[in-house]
Amino acid sequence: MGAADSLKAIADAFADPDAVAAGLAAAGHKVIRTIGSDAPFTLLRAAGFAAVRVAPANDRLTPHADAVIGPATGRKRAHALLEWLLDPVHADTPILITRADSDQPQLFAALRERRRLGEPVPHVFAMLDLLHQPRDSSARYNRQRIDQLCAWLESLGGRRVTDAGLATAAAEEAHVRTRIRHAQSLRQEARLSGTDMLRIVSATAILPPGALRAHLDTILADRAALPKRSGKRLWIAGTAHESDRHYAAIEADGALIVGETHDWGLSRIAHEPPATLDAASAPPLHAPLPARSMAETARTAHADATAAGAEAILHLVLDRDEAAPWLLAPLRTAGSLRIDTHAIPEGEPPAPRAASPTPPQRSRKLLRSAASFGAYQRDWFASIREEAASGAPFAVVNANAPQEILRAFGIPFVVNQWWASIVAAKQQAGRYKRLLAAHDYPADVEAYSAQALAAAFDADAQQAPWGGLPTPDFVHAVTSSDATAAIFEAMADVSGAQPFLYERTVDPRDEIETRWWEAMPDRWDEALEPQRIDLLVTELREVIARIEAATGRRFDEDRFRAVMALVDEQEEYYRATRDLIARTVPAPIGIVDSMPATMVPQWHRGSAWARDAARAFHDEVAERVAAGQAAVPDERIRLMWVGRGLWSDTAFYQKWEESHGAVFVWSMYLALAADGYIRRFDRDRDPLRALAARFLTMGDELRMPSWAGPWHVHEAETHQVDGAVALSDADPFVLRALTAAGIPVLELGVDNYALGPGDAGALDDRVTAFIEGPAARMAARRAEKS
Repeated sequence: MGAADSLKAIADAFADPDAVAAGLAAAGHKVIRTIGSDAPFTLLRAAGFAAVRVAPANDRLTPHADAVIGPATGRKRAHALLEWLLDPVHADTPILITRADSDQPQLFAALRERRRLGEPVPHVFAMLDLLHQPRDSSARYNRQRIDQLCAWLESLGGRRVTDAGLATAAAEEAHVRTRIRHAQSLRQEARLSGTDMLRIVSATAILPPGALRAHLDTILADRAALPKRSGKRLWIAGTAHESDRHYAAIEADGALIVGETHDWGLSRIAHEPPATLDAASAPPLHAPLPARSMAETARTAHADATAAGAEAILHLVLDRDEAAPWLLAPLRTAGSLRIDTHAIPEGEPPAPRAASPTPPQRSRKLLRSAASFGAYQRDWFASIREEAASGAPFAVVNANAPQEILRAFGIPFVVNQWWASIVAAKQQAGRYKRLLAAHDYPADVEAYSAQALAAAFDADAQQAPWGGLPTPDFVHAVTSSDATAAIFEAMADVSGAQPFLYERTVDPRDEIETRWWEAMPDRWDEALEPQRIDLLVTELREVIARIEAATGRRFDEDRFRAVMALVDEQEEYYRATRDLIARTVPAPIGIVDSMPATMVPQWHRGSAWARDAARAFHDEVAERVAAGQAAVPDERIRLMWVGRGLWSDTAFYQKWEESHGAVFVWSMYLALAADGYIRRFDRDRDPLRALAARFLTMGDELRMPSWAGPWHVHEAETHQVDGAVALSDADPFVLRALTAAGIPVLELGVDNYALGPGDAGALDDRVTAFIEGPAARMAARRAEKS
């Protein structure tokens, strides 16, 4: 057996991990399959398991996944993985899913929800919630999850994992990594191709270490038999390559891939395998790209590529990956190597957008109080611009970051998503996209969350919304998406702000509270895992310490308690208002009024003004109910809007009121304010823990299976809706749950911030047909019952 035979054996294993797993199982090995580049292979092997990664091809049909979560409109990888998971062939094999990207917790939650609903799923699966921020608090959290993993593996018949056993497994893998480094020298000599090396490195997650070590020994001993190649020397950066399709195509075109910066490349062997349980828990071990600093990744890529003799770095974005595009700008500035780029969607291109020469019409507002909210907001924003210009501290925070800390410090802040809504309302979204693109940042990747970054490049004082966003001193976010960390890192780099990224944790339990809106206000400390609360409390204390050091201000516990009490009081008014709208037919207002009337005070949550604004909103709605005033007196059809609001064209919601008596009575904004924020801290409970409990679940209510579906159905039923209209950001399980409950659903398939000038108009016919068809039939059935 020579080098060619071993390379073929590795290539075969790379191409078909399922066959490797089947062979190992037939030979009597305990097999476990893994999903995620950060799976702890050393630990799994120390427990006595043959760990084999799952890597289905993205070009396969996914009929079962499509039936569960709808056809793939974005990345196809999640559909390919779910299709694999739903294949009965794999039903008896234990499966470990990590949170290496934002799709994978959703996959785990989808399986958990299907099991709750009595639908077929793999018999044994688990979620490993490993964190990647280089902080002691993340390491302590990881150790708890690693201990839980070890207990789970023992329950499956595995060995008890000890430091001694882990050291033995690590030593075996270290021998393999040493040989891979020697093999990399053959790539530098152009005797091994980049495609060969991609397969070899990936085989560390497929083949047992002993088998891979034997193949590598053969290849290294037979190096003289490997022919030398020639061609342009390229370094690959960007999306992780889970197949060799693109490597093979690049090298077939005459190039030599001498190295790479992605999650299935040489970084996997850059460090020694963990030899203790504490080492296995220490971030940023094998941190996936969404969790890494893009600037540091870019600097490392340039250094490694230069050392390898690369002539250029090829930045590849595959399958609409949302993390990799944010690496381009840092790559452009981190070194002198030429940067080539290519985006490969691996899916159908988006439909061309229709142009519209006319701006959208203004919506009609009913509430007096909301008009005063807008005036307050403009005056407030002008005042913080003045304060920031005079040197006062200022922050930009994501909507799911704990803003109450800043409120207690008296530091003004703008919520990133509020700023995006202003940019959209002022018709500046197109210009801001161009500003992002001009600086090598993606314009259509989480555009809703990138507008504060775009504002940093806006030098046009005449067009800048509301005079422009002040330069922040602090930027805070929760790492809840693949792009979030990169967006806020870029904000910090451009502005000079001090960043803090809160970890996003995931509930890995087999069963969770599905009627969370009943449990969370009072029983949050029972419904949520204490270790998740502990972690966020530790991070909150770190943020407090950083702000104190940067500003010289002291955190006032009494002031913080007052802020938290004001928040709960404010949200109680929203709950009462939501309930009024739900039970009143015809509805006193529609979402054109409830959205801004909720969101403007929400951005000021924890202030007396916001509490009073919520009360004024409630009182005015109550007055309308008492007086018999309705948004649409001839109301015949009640609709819910699922997903983010069309802030650039709120008049869209009113187009069918006069013609069809159709009113949008529900949106997530008021409903989430009513149910998602209240965390009472009576009975001597720590308000900081209550704040952590509030933000641990932020977003789950909207898009996490088992959370979002039951809540949307509850809201649809209590609001007596006849149909739901959904944007592309709606969780597929929400739409499934609504449909299963007998509520008609129209999926528009568009993003609120990726609409072209004429897109909203192009949707009119579809909405009209939905209202006249399924929604009208539902309304008729409702009328018969009443």
